[in-house]
Amino acid sequence: MWRLLGALLVLSLAVLWVLLDAYPAIAQEKTVNYALTDQRDRDFAHTDLAHGVFAGADLTHANFEGSDMTESILTKANFEVANLNGTNLTNALADRVTFEGADLRDAILVDAIATNTSFYQAQIEGADFSGALIDRYQVAQMCKRAKGVNPVTGIETRYSLGCR
Repeated sequence: MWRLLGALLVLSLAVLWVLLDAYPAIAQEKTVNYALTDQRDRDFAHTDLAHGVFAGADLTHANFEGSDMTESILTKANFEVANLNGTNLTNALADRVTFEGADLRDAILVDAIATNTSFYQAQIEGADFSGALIDRYQVAQMCKRAKGVNPVTGIETRYSLGCR
């Protein structure tokens, strides 16, 4: 009997501790969700898009110049010929994304995950890729044209990519 009461007390305290320590899973009011949408030619310039979801979206020719896209989810999005000049993509998840022909000059991709992502003909002058996870082949291709220093972080593009 006392063992059962002791076990119930311990279980009750554990449940109470979990409930009091838990954070509510409430959606952030300003979080944007453009997953699987057509946003071609859309103007997002100088917008707070932090924690936004753009998974599977078509963002061809969209303008994100100077926007904050930190910790955004871009998986399978198409940013062909998009303007991401000066955009902050720190900690972004850019898995299987197309940045072909995109303007990534002065962009910040610190600690971003960009696996299976294409940067073919992307403008990367002054971009900071420090700590980013990028396929070796893409890094080798970008190192051929990497130059400049990011005006915000002060990091050279070649250094951030680990170019020799």
